[in-house]
Amino acid sequence: QVQLVESGGGLVQAGGSLTLSCEASERPFSVMGWFRQAPGKERRFVAAIDWSAVITRYTDSVKGRFTISRDNAKNTVYLQMTSLKPDDTAIYYCAASTRLLPTDQETDYNYWGQGTQVTVSS
Repeated sequence: QVQLVESGGGLVQAGGSLTLSCEASERPFSVMGWFRQAPGKERRFVAAIDWSAVITRYTDSVKGRFTISRDNAKNTVYLQMTSLKPDDTAIYYCAASTRLLPTDQETDYNYWGQGTQVTVSS
Protein backbone atom coordinates (compact mmCIF):
# COMPACT_ATOMS: atom_id res chain seq x y z
CA GLN A 1 0.00 0.00 0.00
CA VAL A 2 1.55 3.25 -1.14
CA GLN A 3 1.49 6.00 1.43
CA LEU A 4 2.02 9.69 0.90
CA VAL A 5 2.73 11.71 4.02
CA GLU A 6 2.54 15.49 3.93
CA SER A 7 4.18 17.82 6.44
CA GLY A 8 5.00 21.48 6.85
CA GLY A 9 1.57 23.01 7.13
CA GLY A 10 0.68 25.57 9.76
CA LEU A 11 -0.45 29.07 10.52
CA VAL A 12 1.28 31.99 8.84
CA GLN A 13 0.58 35.68 8.36
CA ALA A 14 -0.24 37.10 4.96
CA GLY A 15 2.94 37.74 3.03
CA GLY A 16 4.75 34.92 4.78
CA SER A 17 6.16 31.66 3.50
CA LEU A 18 5.79 27.95 4.11
CA THR A 19 7.30 24.88 2.53
CA LEU A 20 5.29 21.68 2.35
CA SER A 21 6.88 18.27 1.98
CA CYS A 22 5.41 14.98 0.85
CA GLU A 23 7.27 11.70 1.23
CA ALA A 24 6.18 8.60 -0.63
CA SER A 25 6.61 5.18 0.96
CA GLU A 26 7.62 3.58 -2.31
CA ARG A 27 9.51 4.33 -5.48
CA PRO A 28 9.24 7.84 -6.87
CA PHE A 29 6.26 8.28 -9.17
CA SER A 30 6.65 9.84 -12.58
CA VAL A 31 4.38 12.77 -11.75
CA MET A 32 3.78 14.29 -8.35
CA GLY A 33 1.22 16.97 -7.69
CA TRP A 34 -0.30 19.22 -5.07
CA PHE A 35 -3.98 20.01 -4.75
CA ARG A 36 -5.85 22.08 -2.17
CA GLN A 37 -9.34 22.28 -0.77
CA ALA A 38 -10.55 25.48 0.80
CA PRO A 39 -13.41 25.45 3.30
CA GLY A 40 -16.71 24.85 1.52
CA LYS A 41 -15.06 24.42 -1.87
CA GLU A 42 -14.02 21.58 -4.14
CA ARG A 43 -10.48 20.31 -4.26
CA ARG A 44 -8.47 22.15 -6.88
CA PHE A 45 -5.16 21.63 -8.64
CA VAL A 46 -2.17 23.68 -7.46
CA ALA A 47 1.01 22.36 -9.06
CA ALA A 48 2.60 19.27 -10.58
CA ILE A 49 6.07 18.13 -11.61
CA ASP A 50 7.45 15.42 -13.85
CA TRP A 51 10.11 12.85 -12.99
CA SER A 52 13.01 14.90 -14.30
CA ALA A 53 11.83 18.03 -12.49
CA VAL A 54 12.15 19.86 -15.79
CA ILE A 55 8.46 20.15 -16.57
CA THR A 56 6.21 21.85 -14.06
CA ARG A 57 2.67 23.07 -14.17
CA TYR A 58 0.87 25.58 -11.94
CA THR A 59 -2.59 26.95 -11.55
CA ASP A 60 -2.65 30.63 -12.50
CA SER A 61 -3.34 31.93 -9.01
CA VAL A 62 -0.03 30.62 -7.63
CA LYS A 63 2.32 31.30 -10.54
CA GLY A 64 5.28 33.35 -9.41
CA ARG A 65 4.57 32.63 -5.75
CA PHE A 66 4.73 28.83 -5.41
CA THR A 67 7.49 26.51 -6.56
CA ILE A 68 7.21 22.74 -6.82
CA SER A 69 10.34 20.61 -6.67
CA ARG A 70 11.32 17.04 -5.96
CA ASP A 71 14.15 14.87 -4.66
CA ASN A 72 13.81 11.41 -6.15
CA ALA A 73 16.54 9.98 -3.93
CA LYS A 74 14.33 10.83 -0.96
CA ASN A 75 11.01 9.99 -2.65
CA THR A 76 9.94 13.50 -1.68
CA VAL A 77 8.19 16.37 -3.39
CA TYR A 78 8.10 19.92 -2.05
CA LEU A 79 5.88 22.94 -2.44
CA GLN A 80 7.55 26.20 -1.54
CA MET A 81 4.93 28.87 -0.96
CA THR A 82 5.78 32.55 -0.71
CA SER A 83 3.77 35.78 -0.58
CA LEU A 84 0.95 33.82 0.97
CA LYS A 85 -2.55 35.26 0.93
CA PRO A 86 -5.64 34.47 3.03
CA ASP A 87 -7.12 32.92 -0.13
CA ASP A 88 -4.38 30.27 0.03
CA THR A 89 -5.94 28.91 3.21
CA ALA A 90 -6.83 25.28 2.55
CA ILE A 91 -5.99 21.68 3.21
CA TYR A 92 -3.13 20.82 0.87
CA TYR A 93 -2.97 17.31 -0.56
CA CYS A 94 -0.07 15.56 -2.18
CA ALA A 95 -0.82 13.15 -5.02
CA ALA A 96 1.11 10.67 -7.16
CA SER A 97 0.49 9.74 -10.76
CA THR A 98 1.89 7.26 -13.25
CA ARG A 99 1.34 9.72 -16.08
CA LEU A 100 4.44 10.94 -17.89
CA LEU A 101 3.57 14.61 -17.98
CA PRO A 102 2.26 16.87 -15.21
CA THR A 103 -1.51 16.91 -15.17
CA ASP A 104 -4.12 19.00 -13.39
CA GLN A 105 -6.80 16.30 -13.46
CA GLU A 106 -7.61 14.60 -10.16
CA THR A 107 -8.58 11.42 -11.96
CA ASP A 108 -5.02 11.08 -13.32
CA TYR A 109 -3.62 10.61 -9.83
CA ASN A 110 -3.45 7.14 -8.32
CA TYR A 111 -2.50 7.88 -4.72
CA TRP A 112 -3.29 10.66 -2.27
CA GLY A 113 -2.00 11.84 1.06
CA GLN A 114 -4.16 12.72 4.04
CA GLY A 115 -3.58 16.44 3.69
CA THR A 116 -1.96 19.17 5.73
CA GLN A 117 -3.67 22.36 6.85
CA VAL A 118 -2.35 25.73 5.74
CA THR A 119 -3.94 28.79 7.32
CA VAL A 120 -3.00 32.30 6.25
CA SER A 121 -4.15 35.09 8.53
CA SER A 122 -4.77 38.63 7.31
